[in-house]
Amino acid sequence: MSDYDYDLFVIGAGSGGVRAARVAASYGAKVAVAEEHRVGGTCVIRGCVPKKLLVYGSHFAEDLEDAANYGWSFENPRFDWPRLRDHVLSDVDRLNGLYEKTLESHGVERVMERATITGPHGIKLASGKEVTAKTILVAVGGWPFVPEFEGSDLCITSNEVFHLKEFPKRVVIAGAGYIALEFAGIFNALGAHVTVVNRSNVILRGYDESLRDRLLQITMSRGIEYKFHCPFQKIARREDGALDVHLEGQDPLIADQVLVATGRRPKTDGLGLETAGIQLKDNGAIPVDEYAKTSCDSIYAVGDVTDRIQLTPVAIREGQAFADTVFGDKPTTVDYDCVPSAVFSQPPLAGVGLTEGEARNTYGNIKVYSSDFRPMKNVFAERAERGLYKLICEEPTGRVLGLHMIGPDAPEILQAAAIAVKAGLTKQDFDNTVALHPSMAEELVLLR
Repeated sequence: MSDYDYDLFVIGAGSGGVRAARVAASYGAKVAVAEEHRVGGTCVIRGCVPKKLLVYGSHFAEDLEDAANYGWSFENPRFDWPRLRDHVLSDVDRLNGLYEKTLESHGVERVMERATITGPHGIKLASGKEVTAKTILVAVGGWPFVPEFEGSDLCITSNEVFHLKEFPKRVVIAGAGYIALEFAGIFNALGAHVTVVNRSNVILRGYDESLRDRLLQITMSRGIEYKFHCPFQKIARREDGALDVHLEGQDPLIADQVLVATGRRPKTDGLGLETAGIQLKDNGAIPVDEYAKTSCDSIYAVGDVTDRIQLTPVAIREGQAFADTVFGDKPTTVDYDCVPSAVFSQPPLAGVGLTEGEARNTYGNIKVYSSDFRPMKNVFAERAERGLYKLICEEPTGRVLGLHMIGPDAPEILQAAAIAVKAGLTKQDFDNTVALHPSMAEELVLLR
């Protein structure tokens, strides 16, 4: 008999926590998962999945516009926000149910209330019940960060945007990271006037500079306005319900909604980690070693609550590696090298490996191959938008250090190409591959 109530108690039922729980249970562990909201986590409930569905929905505006030149005609097409919103939320319900069934089928106990840590092996539930576990895994993820200024309580975040009763015609978005620009593209395509406000003049910090510049040009041509070096001063509500948005050094803006997308922080406030001697980083992240262990031997952490790569597939791998290590007797670490990522902006961009700037700083002697082209899909469109693919290679070996692209379907193309980058293939390997014509992807083997 165990000295503890559970072999593993997971706090947080997101992608990383669910994976860790079900795999640990499959190894024979007695597992419970505590979740104060819904099973599925940020990605499934209020993040990348519902957001991608909104992206799909917004693309029809462009497709309907281009359809006429392809011989199609439609009479009085109109957009119905409640219908799209409700379909998206319905799919969230479906996925939430699937995650619950996954835990149930693996014998994992679900505890639908907040849990906090009371010591190396202690957990207290919101109901007041206290339990113990040999191992505790923290997988509570992150939470939107909202700067403090007068009227900041009138803003929404990516948590609330999926539940808007009415479609806003005027949207101000604070921030210029991937969440900000993805929602900017969605609202813009669906007919809203969008203004992106940023404290600096850099969008998508960390992505290749050439792609960032290209996206900025294209989105501006689509009608998205940018205001750089503009901190928020205050927001006030008018009698008609609209918002006056006051920015430093600018005339006030009028908005129906202000979406704050200035980043996310680990959701560790009030979690009780200090009772186990765990000291958090300045941003609230939990420090862990290569096996996801904290400074307390019985407590581990995976996913966005740490300061590693904040991506759902990474959290899933971390959860798998944790369970294999602790309960499967198979010590496993996660390889964070060459992790692909994408921004589902309009158009989307994607990248894997080093950017041109990073490669020059690290290797010095590099060669950059590129293709700047007009996607075939856009030939009949009235938009003169061009795609851009870049291959960054080490010299003289030709080994591919990074691949970055912007254009229609860039993320779908990059996933397969990322395998080549991860495998350490060379520019010659790309050249030796016959092009698939006509396609945008063929540009990858025709780069000069």
